[in-house]
Amino acid sequence: MTLRACLLRIACCCVPPLLGGCVNATVDHMVFNSPVDGIGDASVIILGRRHASDYETEPDFIRCVGNHIAARDKSIRIVDEFEFINAMYPWFEPRTAPLQPADLERLLEHAPVAEKLAAMDPEYLIWIDGSTVRTDSAGSMTCGIGPGGAGCFGFGTWSNDATYEAAIWNFGQRAEVGRINATAIGQSYMPAVVLPIPIIAPVQGTACDSIGDQLLEFLSQHY
Repeated sequence: MTLRACLLRIACCCVPPLLGGCVNATVDHMVFNSPVDGIGDASVIILGRRHASDYETEPDFIRCVGNHIAARDKSIRIVDEFEFINAMYPWFEPRTAPLQPADLERLLEHAPVAEKLAAMDPEYLIWIDGSTVRTDSAGSMTCGIGPGGAGCFGFGTWSNDATYEAAIWNFGQRAEVGRINATAIGQSYMPAVVLPIPIIAPVQGTACDSIGDQLLEFLSQHY
């Protein structure tokens, strides 16, 4: 097993205030078994895990990662998540989706499932698990209407944490061949002197770009 740790640090608060808040991101990239053959015209399926009771991996995050990869390497064919789930219903719903690569054998025992997967010709199935949550907030703001008009005054701040993990399954080998962990922590601000001015930290977008870049590097090496 080889281990490559890629630490991507994004400088905090080095942008003009109106562009965004502060974001720090870290990515760990682990490759267990790097295949040597290209995958040619085969496809890549990217799905979000939604088994937890307290959160779900956001569909827009999965779409963001897929779009990030497809925009930078048009030779990589990404299967749309919802089109895949609808076509494979109910085999990739949260209660029936495979939790381990070996579970794919169980699915292939069903002829309709095997036929649909054969038509899609997937080489990699990538599961992304995680979410972006607000962790804390501080400050206060008051708004009112007076003879001179309406306005607000105050200052607020809050933090968002994004934590995602991508598990890369090689469909043909029925084995996990890589894993990527990405975290992004951001501080957003809302100053208000008459008008509130949101200064939003692009936490989820930064995590999307971080995972997307690492997946793109992995996939591009094997096309």
